[in-house]
Amino acid sequence: MKKAENSAIIHDFSSGNIPRQMLAFAAPFMLSNALQVLYALVDMVVVGRFIGSFGLSAVSVASQVFTFMTMLALGFCTGGQVYISQLIGSANRQALNRTIGTLFSTVGILGAGMTLLGLFLRRPVLGLLATPPEAFDMAMDYMLVCSCGILFTYGYNLVSAILRGMGDSRHPFIFILIASLVNLMLDLLFVGVFYWGVAGAALATILGQGASFGFAIFYLKRHREHFGFDFRAESFRIDGQICRDLASLGIPFALQSCAINISMLFINRLVNGVGVYASATFGVGIKLDDIINKVTQGLNFAVSAMVGQNIAAREYRRTRSIVLWGMGMSVACYLLFSIVYLAFSEQMFGLFTDDSQVTRLAPVFVSAIVWSFPAMAVMRGTNGLIQGIGNAPLSLCFALLDGFVFRIAFSVLLGNVLGLGLFGFFLGYGLAAYGTAIPGLVYFFSGRWERRRLVIAGSRKSA
Repeated sequence: MKKAENSAIIHDFSSGNIPRQMLAFAAPFMLSNALQVLYALVDMVVVGRFIGSFGLSAVSVASQVFTFMTMLALGFCTGGQVYISQLIGSANRQALNRTIGTLFSTVGILGAGMTLLGLFLRRPVLGLLATPPEAFDMAMDYMLVCSCGILFTYGYNLVSAILRGMGDSRHPFIFILIASLVNLMLDLLFVGVFYWGVAGAALATILGQGASFGFAIFYLKRHREHFGFDFRAESFRIDGQICRDLASLGIPFALQSCAINISMLFINRLVNGVGVYASATFGVGIKLDDIINKVTQGLNFAVSAMVGQNIAAREYRRTRSIVLWGMGMSVACYLLFSIVYLAFSEQMFGLFTDDSQVTRLAPVFVSAIVWSFPAMAVMRGTNGLIQGIGNAPLSLCFALLDGFVFRIAFSVLLGNVLGLGLFGFFLGYGLAAYGTAIPGLVYFFSGRWERRRLVIAGSRKSA
């Protein structure tokens, strides 16, 4: 019985049919990511319908800042996923308890620090982003609520990363389903009935993630003997060697995400300078763009976890096939979404607001952003490879090219220098993806990743 329950949590991807395993593993992540987008969209729809374009602008700017605040913890969570998947692939499960305890404590400390930063720095940050005056106070309210509840966001992502590393994609889906349902109900109650405005939308999101985190912890404690963490107080002590290993992964992964997010904040500032309706359009467009990006991110997660196990088992040919399958499936997803997006852009934007000033700008955003889709499809395979083998420095290098070189440079060049204005800002934002996709393809086909040292080497010695 114990063996059967344990196998339901930990899955071995070093043998078997690759596309079948990838689809089975990725599908719950794709659905859970779609649900994550759904409850973000619910915020935007409810705010747009009950508050208007000023509210949409406030949520657009403040949610970008909140996303940036989560990047450091998400980097450590991604590093933890890679670390755990390699422990599983190399059959070194003795180190799981120390690894998970170190992750919990490290991410908890980071969350507490980020809460304080969010509370005390939200006004100057929103001012730096040229937040439209009509939306500034509402953006402040949104940031206040999100800063107070950021530990819930960190906690959910931590538990999901642990389970992903073990090959379990079903339970993270269940947890995010809980968050989505709670968020939907509370959004309608807080904004539509109580008229709490943008702050109500933020509170609904945070409470939804809090409920999800609570159920996740309950599940892990109930099955603690099967997944490798006993929840004893001494097990939360930070292991120095594992913490250094996780930091060597997590810090570059976090800086990678931060670099991209900082560039997005810069583009947001450029767009905000055009006016509140351009800001609202960018906010809605990014949320719609998130649909396909987050759904295909499930394939990225699958590639990363499967690569982590196979590279530890030294199954290089199988690893190469995993990456190619990840790219192929992503191409199919992006192609389908492109057709729908181009054909129904105004109708999709119209779900959020009746304001014609926003819906008439919808084709401007969509016609620019679809140019990024081929690059994004390639990245689902190559980024999964780079994460799975634990090559965080290379991932950071690519992100710096994407964010600070291409995204900002292209947007300024196309929007300001060449005079394309708002369309140029959107197009530069999209074309920057090739700054990661092309070098990633070169790295994949070079085969240099086959000589990469495992990140769990230190843990193996101390196990």
